[in-house]
Amino acid sequence: MNALNTQAQQALRRLLAQFGLSLEAGDMPCSNWIDGDLVTGQGDAITLTNPATGEELTTYRDAGTDLLDRAVAAATRAQVEWMALTASERGRRMNAAVRRLEGHEEDLAQLESVVAGKPIRDCRGEVGKVREMFEYYAGWCDKQHGEVIPVPTSHLNYVRHVPFGVVGQITPWNAPMFTCAWQLAPAIAAGNGVVLKPSELTPFSSVVIARLIESGGLPQGLINIVNGLGPTTGAALTGHDGIRKLVFVGSPDSGRLIAEAGARRLVPSVLELGGKSANIVFDDARIDDAVAGAQAAIFAAAGQSCVAGSRLLIQRDIFDAVVERVSRAASQIAVGLPADEATRMGPLQNARQFERVTNMIERAKAAGARVVTGGTRPTGLPGGANGYYLAPTVIADVDASMEIACEEVFGPVVVALPFEDEAEAIRLANSTRFGLAGAVWTQDPARAHRVAAQLRAGTVWINSYKAINVMSPFGGFRDSGFGRSSGLDGLREYTIPQSVWVETGAEASVAMGYGSGQV
Repeated sequence: MNALNTQAQQALRRLLAQFGLSLEAGDMPCSNWIDGDLVTGQGDAITLTNPATGEELTTYRDAGTDLLDRAVAAATRAQVEWMALTASERGRRMNAAVRRLEGHEEDLAQLESVVAGKPIRDCRGEVGKVREMFEYYAGWCDKQHGEVIPVPTSHLNYVRHVPFGVVGQITPWNAPMFTCAWQLAPAIAAGNGVVLKPSELTPFSSVVIARLIESGGLPQGLINIVNGLGPTTGAALTGHDGIRKLVFVGSPDSGRLIAEAGARRLVPSVLELGGKSANIVFDDARIDDAVAGAQAAIFAAAGQSCVAGSRLLIQRDIFDAVVERVSRAASQIAVGLPADEATRMGPLQNARQFERVTNMIERAKAAGARVVTGGTRPTGLPGGANGYYLAPTVIADVDASMEIACEEVFGPVVVALPFEDEAEAIRLANSTRFGLAGAVWTQDPARAHRVAAQLRAGTVWINSYKAINVMSPFGGFRDSGFGRSSGLDGLREYTIPQSVWVETGAEASVAMGYGSGQV
């Protein structure tokens, strides 16, 4: 075992101990937060690998169905207690709860960096986003107003927004801490209890967040985190009779399975799935800005982002120049160890993803595509020979029908495609089964809005990329999923409209059929 992996193991043990997740007896970490307690799983052992070295990092146990039952029961009880409070009190408690993160920010960031393999500078930013999400939704607790409908009868008809009860959430390995808060905050602001299962590859940061947040004044058991594999703990969650709505962030294939599991029980779902986002650069764009935007769009988080700008569509007159500049900039990105302050791009998170991405690159080359830069492991990284590192990659000479141009790569790989005019740019941008995001770079305001309106994507940026905020709704079209996270739309996903009719007439009007109420 190399020294870097030993250092990572020691750092992880220290961080787990800092948050109480390790047992003094040396048993496996407590990987679940259930009914106000840290709990060790009851199932088979799951091994975590260090993304930076490819070696074993630690092991923990799958939660299993019995612990899932306990989590749902706790959330069911706590949700009743939570809704017995006034809306204002729930908001105050959410604000107080998020302040429990204070003083733990750096340890949280380091924990995320070690397990997820993300640059420490990125993880620090995501800790700040956790707080931002809870503060935003705490403000909504006492502002979820109903409305009065002016029905043409003697009734007073008003609408309330009531919680589902207990919701089940499943979050991915690419941004576990961020997506944990992204879903927890609106769910409890709307009045629900939660059982959340992170990816089995990144289990710990969600447990820490839940423990800190709940200890700040939320009812014991309102938030529960269960960790385990999809076919075991995940299946128990999606099939549990006590779960009244499912929320999933991940791949389209897994999303279909989760939606089907919910549909069998007539349980609705929100799915935030993959993307193959088009980043469109017109010939009148500010090229410096567009090149910088293209880098951020695809190479941030090593391309492991659902909104990654993995298709760079460039007007033909400037195609060669933009490809050359993006490639040159990509070759200068600091790829390195997640703990290094200078690192701008770390490894891919796991071996399976590394193999998938590198195999897609090889198939693209065999089909005639040209790797302009990258495409292989970078050289000279300390301990990086077996880590899941891939150099920032730019691919040209790509046909729009190639796999690399159609399917989500989820790695630091961008394909460059030329277009002649606005009509072709729109056609290429929409020629995918995905519809999560896209961007337009131009100095023509009319064209910017015109093109944006025709992109079949849930989020469109103009002369920008990856500007995401908790205040704005986020979600996709087509195979990128349905439903919305964040903003008021995200809050509404966690409530059910309830219509209440109150007879105000001197004499009750009782109708035998629909639509026959009296005025």
